[in-house]
Amino acid sequence: MNVRVIALSAAVAFSLHLTDCRADDATNYPSQTIKIIVPFPAGGTADTLPRIVAEKLRQKWNQSVIIENRSGAGGNIGAEVVASSPPDGYTLLASPPGPIAINETLYKKLSFRPSELKPITVLGTAPNVLDVRPDFPARTVQALVYYAKANPSKVSFASQGNGSTSHLTAILFEKLTGTKMVHIPYRGTSPALQDIMGNTVDLFFDNLGSSMSLHLGGKLRILGVCDAERASSLPDVPTVREAGVPDFASVTWFALVAPKGTPDAILAKLNSAVTEILREPDIQAQFLKLGVQPAPMDIPATARFLDEERARWGDIIRSAGVTLE
Repeated sequence: MNVRVIALSAAVAFSLHLTDCRADDATNYPSQTIKIIVPFPAGGTADTLPRIVAEKLRQKWNQSVIIENRSGAGGNIGAEVVASSPPDGYTLLASPPGPIAINETLYKKLSFRPSELKPITVLGTAPNVLDVRPDFPARTVQALVYYAKANPSKVSFASQGNGSTSHLTAILFEKLTGTKMVHIPYRGTSPALQDIMGNTVDLFFDNLGSSMSLHLGGKLRILGVCDAERASSLPDVPTVREAGVPDFASVTWFALVAPKGTPDAILAKLNSAVTEILREPDIQAQFLKLGVQPAPMDIPATARFLDEERARWGDIIRSAGVTLE
């Protein structure tokens, strides 16, 4: 037999074997511990939501599902761990927009391509809110704008880190209001909130879930909701748009993705299980208590959503001229 024919036959046989193995892997999946990496510190909504889902997956599949926090570099450290992991469905990334939809435009160099991560589903969405420290002199968004204009570069704003949604939302706010503030980056939501409550930093664009109970408890004040409509859980708090900042909107979401090359059958199995969990009444109640609207989507819808978010945040980054090393 011709050597080239033998080689081709061997290649085809190997390909068929690999396909069969992947099919077997998907059929038996999961057969070992699943690790969900959260690229931010424990304690915030980005950490709480995947923990809720992980526990339900553990019960559903009778298989260990653990959360591992790998924070730093705007979420890039944890995301890189996932991107470089074997594409077998056992290492996943649960994250807000930064590492998935923002950092590819924001950072000059990345060791991975966020757009190549494979979508599974969106866990939920939450409007961002404008927090101020308890004794901040401004009591409304309008008063904040006046105060910031009268005191350029003296008002400080916290963020979850360089290039995070809280950072970019503040930049958008500065651009639309003609103000100039000082950026104080933190390593995640919890330390930023600690310094807001401690009157160390002036304001913070946080997601509603992390800030709502602190606002209700008087530990910080929410001046405005960053969505187009008021939050049902805070009906008396106006939107930032209502307060006179047109075209301002910022919504945080939390998505679940896998490394490039993860078999479609495993992605489909994950999507089916997680979206089923997100539709359970007790899970929806837990999410809503955190100020998060569950957002189960199929894989094509998730891919479209992430593409749209990359385009939206990319426009904001480019218009503001923000880049990070």
